[in-house]
Amino acid sequence: MSDPRIIDVELDEATIIWRNADIEQERRIAIFDLIEENHFKPLREHPDGYAGPFKLKLSVQEGRLVLSMAREDDEPLETLILALGRFRRPIRDYFAICDSYYQAIRKATAQEIETIDMARRGVHDHGAELLMERLDGKIDVDFKTARRLFTLICVLHIKN
Repeated sequence: MSDPRIIDVELDEATIIWRNADIEQERRIAIFDLIEENHFKPLREHPDGYAGPFKLKLSVQEGRLVLSMAREDDEPLETLILALGRFRRPIRDYFAICDSYYQAIRKATAQEIETIDMARRGVHDHGAELLMERLDGKIDVDFKTARRLFTLICVLHIKN
């Protein structure tokens, strides 16, 4: 029986460079929302026909995004490694605009906050589209899932 969804997400704590309260809140919300509603279907068929649900561990190793997938019982299934070069700018832009957004919440007008939030959503959407592009032919995800995964990729950040 097919159950193409993520039931657990783990971020490699050693990968995370820094945290602040705002980023930590983004992480918590993204993981909660991802677990509640997602579509995640690896396209490589497993010999026994296993098709979900999946546990996912995200990490960055040597400048690459590593998606380690496991069965519900923690038995490893496969690992997908993606180059992060094309994500560097969207990640940097996302952090910059999030920083502006969090600062604006504390002192800007409602209209200024809305303008920054629209820009933030645009950068976030672009990152999600890029992720869907990179996963094409490997893992089928819907837009909301890609968006939440992009948030988690940003939380992992890239070690320089």
